[in-house]
Amino acid sequence: MQLDFTKMHGLGNDFAIIDLITQTATLKPEAIARMADRHTGIGFDQLLVVEPPTIPDADFRYRIFNADGSEAEQCGNGARCFARFVRDRGLTVKSVITLETNTGRVECRLRENGQVEVDMGEPVFDPSALPCVATEQCVLDGDSARVQIDNESFDLALVSMGNPHAVLICEDIFAAPVTELGPRIQQLSAFPQGVNVGFCQVIDRGFLRLRVYERGAGETRACGSGACAAVAAAQRRGLVDERVKVSLPGGKLRLSWQGPGSRIRMLGPAAAVFEGRIEL
Repeated sequence: MQLDFTKMHGLGNDFAIIDLITQTATLKPEAIARMADRHTGIGFDQLLVVEPPTIPDADFRYRIFNADGSEAEQCGNGARCFARFVRDRGLTVKSVITLETNTGRVECRLRENGQVEVDMGEPVFDPSALPCVATEQCVLDGDSARVQIDNESFDLALVSMGNPHAVLICEDIFAAPVTELGPRIQQLSAFPQGVNVGFCQVIDRGFLRLRVYERGAGETRACGSGACAAVAAAQRRGLVDERVKVSLPGGKLRLSWQGPGSRIRMLGPAAAVFEGRIEL
């Protein structure tokens, strides 16, 4: 079976997008993992799948699969690329597009300058929403967790953006052991469904630097939901204001959050790279 796909990226967080409205296929995890291989496949952080909606008032169903074939709940950079894709492919003429995800609706607004604004929803700070559970290695305290790895303790801010995030505030993200510590935190039994681990450096009240080690993908060039989680965690601790620029390895995002009871909005680019056809 052959499938048409489009390769896109948001700040270097790269995706293959497959339209299953005009095409028909059953995508199994092992096939997705083969497609994700950067040597023998397309190569991507996540696969995004366009499907007809199953709920009222949504324009499309938005599904996200990690490079290992597992399904994810949310991806902010992917949402921007998804919205640009369905508009560019003529699947919609709308400039405000509502997406159905596994955890609710996401609204995307296409701007004339090529940027896409995404309503990422309200952050949730209840550890059970991730979930995160208390263990011998993990002590919970409100929306925080102190985890023990080897002989060191690390304080994590816990945030759900529809997908689970643990944010570690650090002094220098360039020196942070992202690729060593990230997977160690992910593997803790305290996170039975895994977790995205963000390493966040506060530069000033309007500027953060961030690196994210993602579930099923490893460290990526950018993570939109991770940026939202970092801003929410930092603002909740009184470190940043309502409008924050977040610098990731792939580029910058602009976020705004007015605090508890409000929704986070994220603004950033989405770029098409190439189109192709792959044999499953």
